Amino acid sequence: MTRNDLFDAIRPFAPDRRFLDSHVQVIDALADAFGLPHPGDGALVPALALIKEFEGCVLEAYPDPGTGNDPWTIGWGATGAGIAKGVRWTQAQADARLAEDVAKFMSAVVKAAPVATDKQRGAMTSLAYNIGIKAFQDSTLLKLHNSGNYAAAADQFRRWNKAGGRVLAGLTRRRAAEAKVYRS
Repeated sequence: MTRNDLFDAIRPFAPDRRFLDSHVQVIDALADAFGLPHPGDGALVPALALIKEFEGCVLEAYPDPGTGNDPWTIGWGATGAGIAKGVRWTQAQADARLAEDVAKFMSAVVKAAPVATDKQRGAMTSLAYNIGIKAFQDSTLLKLHNSGNYAAAADQFRRWNKAGGRVLAGLTRRRAAEAKVYRS
């Protein structure tokens, strides 16, 4: 039995088939007591594969072409403080930032969707990495996932294919790949 199996077995007894944070803490403690592995480690492989495939790695900062130049981006899609025109990174810097960012986004996904397969979690981490944690937390995709409607949640990936109000072919391909991983 996996930790996910335990959550799935208990879910029918939760109010509206949804867990409160207090439920998750108790079930996690029970899983820990029985030595069930923690989720997340197996999700790293699909998350990194998707992010690397669709972000690519550029070692000189560039303006985001999908949103009309903002934000400036570098490495494997990193944005934020200190990333601006003229900034250059080494491959080691880009890889270190990717590891740091993926850990942050995966942690947010685990918290928002405590019950998920590794591939579901990897696909959702790739999505959150690209659209941001807040957008992911507010998404219909997450609501459907947490309600156990995984088929409808998978269909929601395709809705996130726009940047700057325009449908982008690269985002359409990325969302199809994320949905495929989520379903597998």
